[in-house]
Amino acid sequence: MATLSLLLLADACPAQQFSAVRYANRRYTVCTVDLSKQRLELFWRDGAKKPFRSFDALNQWLQRTGRKLVFATNAGMYREDFSPVGLYVEGGRQLRPLNLASGKGNFCLKPNGVFALTKSGARIVESTQYATIKASTTLATQSGPMLVLNGRLHPKFSSKSQSRLFRNGVGVVSAQKVIFAITEDAVNFHEFASFFRDRLKCRNALYLDGSISGLYAPSLKRDDRFFELGPMLGVTVKAR
Repeated sequence: MATLSLLLLADACPAQQFSAVRYANRRYTVCTVDLSKQRLELFWRDGAKKPFRSFDALNQWLQRTGRKLVFATNAGMYREDFSPVGLYVEGGRQLRPLNLASGKGNFCLKPNGVFALTKSGARIVESTQYATIKASTTLATQSGPMLVLNGRLHPKFSSKSQSRLFRNGVGVVSAQKVIFAITEDAVNFHEFASFFRDRLKCRNALYLDGSISGLYAPSLKRDDRFFELGPMLGVTVKAR
C-alpha cells in the first residue's frame, strides 16, 4: 500500500512537483519533471572547465548567468577527478565516450544503461543499444545497473539481499515525463527497482548512485552536502 503527498513548488513553473511517497514500508522523495515545460540539463564543469563539485557552486554559477536551480541531483558515477565514468553528453556535445568495459562495482553490473534526452523526448536504453539513439541525443549520462529494463527488474537483484543503502535513480514514464527518486530509508536494489516499476510505473529506470546520493530542492529546504559530486542533473528557471 502506497501513500503520497504532493509538495508543490511555489517559485517554479506549475509542472514542477515533489512527492513524499511511502511504499512497502520505505520512504522516498520523488521529483517529476515535465520536459514540455521544464528545462532539464546536465552540469559538470564551469566555463574554466573546473568541476562544480556541489549544488551550491553550481547554483552560484547559474545565478551569474541569470538562472537558478529549483531541483538537482547527482547524475551518475564519477572518477577521483570528478569526471564521468561513462558516456556524458552535455548541450549536444559528447564529452566522454560510452563505456562498455566489464569489471567490479555497480557501474559494471550488466546490464547498465544510458539516460538520454533526444529530439523525440526522454529515453533510457541499455548501454549496448545507445547507438540506436545517438544521432538524436542532446543530453546523456551513463550509469549502472539498470533498475528496470522493458518492464523487467534487473536479473541479478534479489528480494532477500541485505545490502541496503540510501540510493537514487531516474525513470522514464513517457517521452515528456521523467521521474527522479531518492530514498529516505536504506533499501536494496530489488526494493528500489520494484518501486520504480510497480509504484512509479516506469518501464525503464536507471540507478544513479548509492551513498553519495543527494538532492537539491529549495522548496523542501534540501541542500544535501554528504559528498563532493561529479556530474549533476538539474532543472533551472530564470532568476528573479
